[in-house]
Amino acid sequence: MFDGFWDNVIRYQRYFISTLLGLLLNTFAPVIPLLKRPITSIAIVGIFVGTLVFLTFTLRAMLGLSTT
Repeated sequence: MFDGFWDNVIRYQRYFISTLLGLLLNTFAPVIPLLKRPITSIAIVGIFVGTLVFLTFTLRAMLGLSTT
């Protein structure tokens, strides 16, 4: 009944990792050519940093964490 149990567990982990990598590659592949130009790369980095700061402040406010 449990003959291939650990083999299946390892197989699901590999499936999860390969699916996640495929999703990330397909998501960021269109952005890579935009990073070759300085203006668009600055804009993309700015949007990324702005999103990260926005999420940080939002989560701090939602969780009631003080900044001091």
